Amino acid sequence: MTAIAKSEDRRFTVAEYLDWLDRQAEPGRYELVAGVPIAMAPERAAHALAKAEAWLALRDAIREAGAPCLAFPDGMTVQVDDSTAYEPDAAVNCGDPVPGNTLVLPNPVIVVEVLSPGSRSVDTSLKLAGYFTVPSIRHYLIVDAERRLVIHHRRTEVGRIDTGILTAGHLLLDPPGLTIAIDRFFD
Repeated sequence: MTAIAKSEDRRFTVAEYLDWLDRQAEPGRYELVAGVPIAMAPERAAHALAKAEAWLALRDAIREAGAPCLAFPDGMTVQVDDSTAYEPDAAVNCGDPVPGNTLVLPNPVIVVEVLSPGSRSVDTSLKLAGYFTVPSIRHYLIVDAERRLVIHHRRTEVGRIDTGILTAGHLLLDPPGLTIAIDRFFD
């Protein structure tokens, strides 16, 4: 990740960052970390396919469960605080339908990051801590496509974060009541 120089000496709020994104002449993918826009590295084919599999697995599980949720591929923003916003590789938002012009998910319940060499340390530390500051997030999945495993961080009813590492079997994501075979992440 590379910090983007800004003309202002101050840092962005999430609202200012979203406005800044709308004004960019050239497309690119960014996240906002402590007020600073960070350019995301270009993706390799394997990473893009792993993200697609995660999104499809979530989408299909939502349909099977009849849950009042939508699965989103990358591109949606999850606001962590006033100056930090991440763009997960996939996410599930539950509750009211999300208006078509929405940039920030209003009620993310599940977020997914697919590991890559450049993101491994951020995904397993900074984002782990950040995502769980969002009250609605109950599950943070880290998909390691190379090792064919899913690391499931889950917020319990008492607020503790439990972690499981799954290589086979089924993953239960409750709420919202989804069950996904681990193999579905690696089809």
